[in-house]
Amino acid sequence: MDFGIGFLSNNIMLPIIDLFYSIVPSYGLAIVALTLIVRFALYPLSAGSIRNMRRMRIVQPLMQKRMQEIKERYKDDPQKQQEEMLNVQKEFGNPLAGCLPLLLQMPVLLALFATLRGSPFASVNYTVNLQILPAEQMERIQPQAFATPPQNIYVADGERVKVTAILPSGNKLAVGEHTKIQYQTVEGKPFQAVLAEHPNTKLIPQWKVIKGEERVKIDAQGNIEALQPGDATIQGTIPGLAEDQGFLFIDALGRVGAIDPDGTIHWDIVAMVVIFGITLYISQVLSGQNSGAGNPQQDTVNKITPVIFSGMFLFFPLPAGVLMYMVIGNIFQTLQTYILSREPLPEELQKIVEAQEKQAEAQQKTLPFEPKSSKKKATG
Repeated sequence: MDFGIGFLSNNIMLPIIDLFYSIVPSYGLAIVALTLIVRFALYPLSAGSIRNMRRMRIVQPLMQKRMQEIKERYKDDPQKQQEEMLNVQKEFGNPLAGCLPLLLQMPVLLALFATLRGSPFASVNYTVNLQILPAEQMERIQPQAFATPPQNIYVADGERVKVTAILPSGNKLAVGEHTKIQYQTVEGKPFQAVLAEHPNTKLIPQWKVIKGEERVKIDAQGNIEALQPGDATIQGTIPGLAEDQGFLFIDALGRVGAIDPDGTIHWDIVAMVVIFGITLYISQVLSGQNSGAGNPQQDTVNKITPVIFSGMFLFFPLPAGVLMYMVIGNIFQTLQTYILSREPLPEELQKIVEAQEKQAEAQQKTLPFEPKSSKKKATG
């Protein structure tokens, strides 16, 4: 039984979407609601990570100074040096401690991501790998039925079925052989029969060869003809029910990419990419991640990171619904970081901050390039 990302998606994410859609029939609002529910549920974990990051930013200068002193003092005694460094980590905290909450929430966020990449928000793809063999070689092979992993397909608002693509005679074919790929539910019901029960639903499955076009061909009904020996890959696509539905300024929740092959620019996608980058930068500023701590190179890297991450979505596009989730999640994270950054510091951390401020003021008063005070002139 699957207790991973698929389990979370099928048993938590999709039921929440169905619930909210039954209340307000809008898949866009369902995405908003699902994202906020997941983010609020993960709030304690992400808050712990942000607090630890804030703590480490404050204690890091003092911690590094202590570590350097230990290295110099016990340079001839590695065992004692290791022991003292562990004591310093116990005193100030482990910088990696903040990673644990992030790791714990990753499966949930990945399940949310996977949910929004599938039906009803986007097309669902099925991949069938074929092996074409000479007829004489196929005679020695026992045929075995082939089936892809089942995926959720929405056939009507709030109604979904698990559908798989099958080859009854298997994915090993003889040259010249004809067969047909069929969609069916995990209970064995033909997908076309399911669609016939929902005549208002216009889901037209499509097939195409994405590898080995010279070895195999397939028509719109899924009929395959094996042409010559070798490997080939066929991709089947079932459109998402809400793929063409819009929400607010978004034209289509399932649209992938900001620029079409013909050069058409989709400004709704561009706007979300820009908003994602801005909120990521603001979140970095609030958390102190954009501070290079006196290192100009690191400071530059931190400043261009939001640009790189945002630009990535232009070259590796995602469905608009997924981008919307990421923008909402980023805005939530930014607000959370702002709230937590204004929390009063624990007493021990406040003392460290005050000591650092006093040291900075003292350094400013005694800068080496300042002229020395002139001696008192003799009276008389």
